[in-house]
Amino acid sequence: MAETVLTNTGLDSFLEGAPERRDPVFVRAAEAVLGLLALRGADRGTGVPEPTPPLVRQLLVEDLPTFVYAPPGTLHAYPAVVGALAARFDGTLHHEVAQAVKDAADDFERAMTDPGNLTWHRWYASLLRTCGADLADPEDVRRRLAALDGAPLPDGVHRADLMGRTALADVLLAEALTRAYVRDAEEPPPAGPLLTDHAVATGIGQVAAALQDRWTAAGLAEQLAGPYARFAPGPEAFPHLVLADALLDEHLDHYGDTAAPVPPPPAIEAGPHEADADALITAVEELSEEEFEPYGGEAPHLLYVVYRRGCSADSVARKAAEYEDWSVDPALEDLPVPVPAEASGPYTVPPVPELVRLLGGTELTEADRARLEGPARDLATVLDRLAATGLVFRAGDAFGLTPRGAGVVRYLLRVRDVAAPDAAEVRAWAATDLVAAAGGWPGCVAAGVLADWLHARGDTAEAWSELLAALGTVHAGTADAAAVRGLFTVLDTSTAPPDALRGALRDPVIGAYAHQALRARGEASDLIQVRISARALFVLDALPAKKGPLESRRGAFDEAAAAWPGGSAALVRAMAAADRHETERVLGPLGLASAG
Repeated sequence: MAETVLTNTGLDSFLEGAPERRDPVFVRAAEAVLGLLALRGADRGTGVPEPTPPLVRQLLVEDLPTFVYAPPGTLHAYPAVVGALAARFDGTLHHEVAQAVKDAADDFERAMTDPGNLTWHRWYASLLRTCGADLADPEDVRRRLAALDGAPLPDGVHRADLMGRTALADVLLAEALTRAYVRDAEEPPPAGPLLTDHAVATGIGQVAAALQDRWTAAGLAEQLAGPYARFAPGPEAFPHLVLADALLDEHLDHYGDTAAPVPPPPAIEAGPHEADADALITAVEELSEEEFEPYGGEAPHLLYVVYRRGCSADSVARKAAEYEDWSVDPALEDLPVPVPAEASGPYTVPPVPELVRLLGGTELTEADRARLEGPARDLATVLDRLAATGLVFRAGDAFGLTPRGAGVVRYLLRVRDVAAPDAAEVRAWAATDLVAAAGGWPGCVAAGVLADWLHARGDTAEAWSELLAALGTVHAGTADAAAVRGLFTVLDTSTAPPDALRGALRDPVIGAYAHQALRARGEASDLIQVRISARALFVLDALPAKKGPLESRRGAFDEAAAAWPGGSAALVRAMAAADRHETERVLGPLGLASAG
């Protein structure tokens, strides 16, 4: 029992003065609250741990959701114990703690009920209670555990999630116990030590297991470490998490934030994701051998970038050209690649006209094609090894993920907390959330997802208006504003309700885009309704701002400035006022960003 492991927490004296001392729910909560506060270093000079506001927040939002299982309907007992404990102290502490409890109330309830915070011990305690087990009876726990013969997982939670959370909880508890022992040894408290020398001599792991049993279900830790270890696998059962880490690194290289979503695949096939992921990491590790150089180590990158393309097929030749530092037209980097119907055979580089379509430029020759043959074949060999898993395909020059492969890569991303929604989730997003995400996606992918979102809402004028409004407001004033309003260009406005486009004419950001779309459809549109800021942004976005000679950019600017009221200085001022980030990026190299 935990009370024999953590000594001198003041539990007995606290319960003597508590009217709820006969309530087993209150007693269970008190054992956990006093024990955790003491472990975290709360002053026990008065005989019980002093619940300061910072410690109370850590207790409610971090420690209890990590270590303690609270059956439904019992959550209230834990803040109640904190309040009763604080009432034993003089001064303002009682009121400060009461405020801290109030401030943390929502976060506490959310954290305690969040499936993402579950450990194996907390999850099995929950299942056992649902089965009617007496969580204080180790024999009943063992008997009920045997009857489970495995267990379902919470919705949206993978075994790897529970394993990772459990491993973290084990580390945190061991660290807290070790610190408490060292702290008491260095400065013995008047109330006495939390841990006896005998308890520590048995091992911190044993002490931690005893606490887990008291805070979840009696005897559970021993059962999950012994006869039912298969119910709670550890890191060794998840070799594919090495690949998940590599994909996480790729995502952070692209976006810098796990919360930045990757686009949804159009099709995901359900499968044994863990087994498939293990097969995939086996192939990836084989590819790291010397015989697969120079591209064998690029397997995680290849898997990620094709997923980030919305799982649309990529080109072996184009990817090999990028690896060889050939110049690839940025406008063609994400161009979809047709997938031939025939099965993969020996790889050959596409003919010169197709290379021109894939890479851009008009000066490619047969000699260039021959020069690309070796690198492209090496890359195709890597892809064919991945394709042997059934999760990747290569057909001619095209390669990508199969629907089952898309599901596996999505699983690997999600177990590392990368936002990887499916198509149904994205359809349910608000327009602002959709636009914020799509601004970081390849244009052709964003086009399909935006169209799908509109179609799911019947392509109504209301849906179009919501989306157009988001294009003008999401990330406004930031360096990402240009990418967001640029999404207008991937929309198929030919079938958009005219009222939605006319309603956007006065939008200070995309008004000129809406005006141009109406004119392109042959419909009347009054330019006078379009604000100066929107006109300036339309001109700014039309300048050749990516790779290419600066002379072409300067020529395009001069041509636009010649028709702008007030000339170039007025145009630059209007651009800078509307989007200083994009103005500096596009006009800075020309020495024009601060003109006027």
